[in-house]
Amino acid sequence: MDRIMGFFGIPEEEDLEEVEETESGQPRGRGRNKVVSLHTQKQIRVVLSEPRSYEEAQEIADNLKSHRPVVINLQRVRREQAIRIIDFLSGTVYALGGSIHKLGSHIFMCTPANVDIQGTISDMLSEDTKDLLR
Repeated sequence: MDRIMGFFGIPEEEDLEEVEETESGQPRGRGRNKVVSLHTQKQIRVVLSEPRSYEEAQEIADNLKSHRPVVINLQRVRREQAIRIIDFLSGTVYALGGSIHKLGSHIFMCTPANVDIQGTISDMLSEDTKDLLR
């Protein structure tokens, strides 16, 4: 039984010892400590943005730099401003290794590299609905 537990990295009760934190916040173990936390993924927040001018594109880019995906609704800006915002965000997303997806008419989702988007919405929609989105 000990060999099986050792194979999976589960230490015997005798191998576990208390871990003290130093003043710098780094754990300092006394002896061998083989306990590893399996909950390493933190909660990801999606930011919804409805910019009204080009100047708000930098705030959206700051969210992307902080590894937060952003959904952008461009219905409240003029077409020229919307194109400039998408151009700016496309460069930001490229620099961060992320991606940008069109979700609907004037609605886009920008994601940093730590977020993976699977599937496409247009494949799921009927032809009638596609005409409405154009």
